[in-house]
Amino acid sequence: MTQAAPPAEEVQKQAGKVLSHVAGYIAVETINIGLRHGLLEEIGKHPQGITASALADAVKMDPFYLDVWCRSAYGAEVLELHGEAYSLAPHMDKLLLDIDFPGYIGALPEIFTQPEIFDRFSENLASGKRIWWDECSPEWIQCVSMTARPFYTRLIPGGLSKVPGLSERLAGEARIMDLACGVGVGLIRLADAYPNATLAGVDGDAHSLEKTGERLREAGLDDRVSLITSMFEDLDASDEYDAIIINVSMHECRDIDKVTQNVLRALKPGGYFVISDFPFPDSVEGCRTVPARLMSGIQFFEAMIDDQLLPTQAYVDLLNKHGYRDVGSFDMTPVHAVTYGQK
Repeated sequence: MTQAAPPAEEVQKQAGKVLSHVAGYIAVETINIGLRHGLLEEIGKHPQGITASALADAVKMDPFYLDVWCRSAYGAEVLELHGEAYSLAPHMDKLLLDIDFPGYIGALPEIFTQPEIFDRFSENLASGKRIWWDECSPEWIQCVSMTARPFYTRLIPGGLSKVPGLSERLAGEARIMDLACGVGVGLIRLADAYPNATLAGVDGDAHSLEKTGERLREAGLDDRVSLITSMFEDLDASDEYDAIIINVSMHECRDIDKVTQNVLRALKPGGYFVISDFPFPDSVEGCRTVPARLMSGIQFFEAMIDDQLLPTQAYVDLLNKHGYRDVGSFDMTPVHAVTYGQK
């Protein structure tokens, strides 16, 4: 018996979904090329527009190739067209080029094209082989730092000021720990925002701390900041810190309960634990929004280091479970939530 053909309209609708995904991939690669080779930066210098041939002269690249790239970037709505001249589309200078803009997303195209996400996941799909940070490239570490940067920008001091009583405590001679400090972006922001504070940065990756040390020396902050190489589960401190902050890394703890207990012990009475992280949906049905799809992409790498992003409620429950008081949470953006509690 011949099966009836599905309605053409339904087929076209489903095909449109798949084709839009392919078009999105082309846009990601186009943006990444524009960032990697300084094309978007150069176009940003010409608010009235620049032709593809003039752009090729400015960056000393092939004019035919640049014409192909410009058309694709226009199609992706990253560029605007004025006659034959291209300019950045509105706000792309902030979104893609300004690394200190709270809404900066310019690091996303590069990080999602790194082999540590989809290529290595595909290679290990059958075996289920896990990796760890010391098996990742320096380029990957740098990409992660850049994607974490706007989280720090939003958190310090704006997000921290929303935690009741925290700003007042940090205004004095506070001791602050940045747990999972990476390459030091948060430490520098904390030092600038709270000039009377002394800080400690903790990370399990020696390469990251080496980069952090260099940045602190360049910023003249090495006398205010100590660096500790340690896994979070091995954190050994007692009643030392007014605040402990962890940015986009709590979900990576091997033993999240032990880390939460260690942090509680390390805090002074009344000290604050602040978790800045991704608010992953609490059900599969929630995964079809654009923010959730981005976080689902991050999950490919997280799976290889044997963890997954968590819903915000999981952190609220975690702090309550371990005896923190005045636990609360709030959203900074659709991909950024803050959970907090006091000792």
